[in-house]
Amino acid sequence: MEIFDPDTGLPVLVRALHVLAGIAWIGLLYYFNLVQVPAFAAYGDEGRARNISIDKVARRALWWFRWAAITTLVLGLLIIGVTEGMVLGITMAANVWMIIWKNQRVVLANAVNVLGGGEADPNAAAAGRRALLASRQNFIFSFSMLWFMVGAGHLYLGNFDVDSSGKAWTFVIVSVVLGAILQLNALGKLGGTAATNKLLWPYESHKNALITGGVLFVVLYVLSEILLKA
Repeated sequence: MEIFDPDTGLPVLVRALHVLAGIAWIGLLYYFNLVQVPAFAAYGDEGRARNISIDKVARRALWWFRWAAITTLVLGLLIIGVTEGMVLGITMAANVWMIIWKNQRVVLANAVNVLGGGEADPNAAAAGRRALLASRQNFIFSFSMLWFMVGAGHLYLGNFDVDSSGKAWTFVIVSVVLGAILQLNALGKLGGTAATNKLLWPYESHKNALITGGVLFVVLYVLSEILLKA
């Protein structure tokens, strides 16, 4: 059986594990943005019910989310190294561990404390806001990341303009600049994280994030057709 072949089996197994971890990561990302956040917002004044859900549901989901993210990233780097899609993937994984999880720990601790009869942490709301913005940014990046990750091995295979590295670098530079602007915006570096900041429109609802992610994908796809195709 090929899976036990030392030359072909291991790469196939690693790729399969990469895909499996990626399904868990991106699936949970979509769950958080399309299901959990809107659902928790609908709790209204049911603070205790929301805190129970945060402690019992969100805590478990976040565990799988962050470990699926790092597993996907490590296996992806082992398989293909750094490509344009991997730049987005690396940024998304960094958001998971350095921003989303860091701030969600505050939210989780606050939920447990309040359920135990303690005072609410005044920093919890701001931490939740920062985690939300980073999560929505990952949601926006995910469409383009998935497209170019798949395209690197299938859709663009053999179709690159290998005689024009300048065009490829132009594509990479434009992609990085666009991604950096969005990332800085999500971090509140372009006007803060308050809801009054109009630049945060892409993150204020999952519908806005869907639109922004779609626009980013179209822009990068058109650029790839112009600059990367032979």
